[in-house]
Amino acid sequence: MRILVSNDDGVEAPGLRALAEALVPLGEVVVCAPDREQSATSRSISLHRPLRIVKREPWGPVERWAVDGTPTDAVYVGIHHVLKKRPPDLVASGINHGPNLANDIHYSGTVAAAMEGCVGGFPSFAISLIGSSDYRHAARFAHKLAGQFGVHGLAPGTLLNVNVPKGEPLGVRVTKTGKRTYAAQVIEKLDPRGRAYYWIGGDEQAHEHVPDSDCDAVFDEKLISITPLHLDLTRHELLTELSKWELT
Repeated sequence: MRILVSNDDGVEAPGLRALAEALVPLGEVVVCAPDREQSATSRSISLHRPLRIVKREPWGPVERWAVDGTPTDAVYVGIHHVLKKRPPDLVASGINHGPNLANDIHYSGTVAAAMEGCVGGFPSFAISLIGSSDYRHAARFAHKLAGQFGVHGLAPGTLLNVNVPKGEPLGVRVTKTGKRTYAAQVIEKLDPRGRAYYWIGGDEQAHEHVPDSDCDAVFDEKLISITPLHLDLTRHELLTELSKWELT
């Protein structure tokens, strides 16, 4: 098995190394990741400037490439340039330092990297760790999950989003996306020259209790959550309804 590994925390992130090294026993592992942190860049891709690609010192048998772009850029470069003549069997993204639950998936660079693998036609997963810098349990689970891809495969157009709780997980649950609430705000400050600048966003406040959700599994039950995602965003049940609208 050949595995392309990426992330959004940057090519030197300890979670990336933990993931790459955990996957080495399964086959050839190649890292192609952003050269710096690119969190919350979602599916952004660099179409209006050139990219720089630099080969970094390997981690043992793990070949490494750094891209001065987004996670999507990194996976695109990995698939279509670095591994052009030896395509991957699997794309793995992470291990992210922090959760990617509920609405996070729309902003997450970690999930976006896995999505780009999925767009390229390769089985893909993203994995994130909540509230800890001890990646051992997450890395161990990533190894097990990657092995199952080789046994079962995954339907085209789908990917898996995995979140691992702090400490030793009490089990694994297949989940749906939940709901998290944040204190949305724009904070205004002044720079040394008296000019205003702004920070957007706010701290998380809580998650709603949604049965069988990723949030409930991770926060309330200390379980690893696995959420299957699909690239098709069509709301199919509205196709017939919308066809009744007088639009012409």
